[in-house]
Amino acid sequence: MAAPGDISIDIADGIATLRLANSARRNAISTVMWNKIAAFAQEVATRGDVRVVIIRGEGEDMFSAGADISDFATARSGEGNARAYDDLVENTCRAIEAIPQPTIGVIFGGCMGAGSSVAASCDMRIAASDAFFAVPAARLGLGYDPRGITRFIRVFGAGATRQVLFTADRLPSSRAYELGAVHMLAPKAEVTALAAALAQKIAGNAPLTIKAAKAAIRALATNDADLMAEAERFYAAADASADYAEGRLAFAEKRPPCFTGS
Repeated sequence: MAAPGDISIDIADGIATLRLANSARRNAISTVMWNKIAAFAQEVATRGDVRVVIIRGEGEDMFSAGADISDFATARSGEGNARAYDDLVENTCRAIEAIPQPTIGVIFGGCMGAGSSVAASCDMRIAASDAFFAVPAARLGLGYDPRGITRFIRVFGAGATRQVLFTADRLPSSRAYELGAVHMLAPKAEVTALAAALAQKIAGNAPLTIKAAKAAIRALATNDADLMAEAERFYAAADASADYAEGRLAFAEKRPPCFTGS
């Protein structure tokens, strides 16, 4: 069990689940937690036994209230500290985006501020029908990192990003689903099972194919030439893999394939 203001990690059956465990502060993310999330992202990327990553809040009442503002008096005071803190948040979100396995954000309750940045860094999002996204920076008077705004525009679109940032109002998960930012929407009681089923379905597919596809999608979404070169290498590796031979053989033999990631 994680200590308050920490994260918890569970790995089973090819699925790694990271929980934001700060329920006393509505799963707000402290400086310690930011560093641990980044370390987890870098470590899980190297694990051949993990096919899918789920990120969620502890419990079913709140994904995250955002950055833990109790840190702000020290960690984000003054221009230099504020930029260093924003760099920590941005680098953590980029570490999540760089995880080669598919990532799924599971959203209960509020997904606020920097918590929305974490959710937006995931490849897919599943949300409870009563969940919502919000960025209350305009009510706090703090500047919001343009790098984070760029991420919101990629996921939610420019129109919704303007509305959320200018008004500081909630964006209901149902509206996010209409915008394509949420991929699956369900009653609260069904979300955990839905996320598990999706993760298991992805985990049963060919990991090298998915790795190549994720790299290509990231490259095209960001117009990054280095990422596209990497995607080309992954694409070629998938075509030359034992998994591709297994997939062809399984199809011919009319049986489920057994992919090993090699």
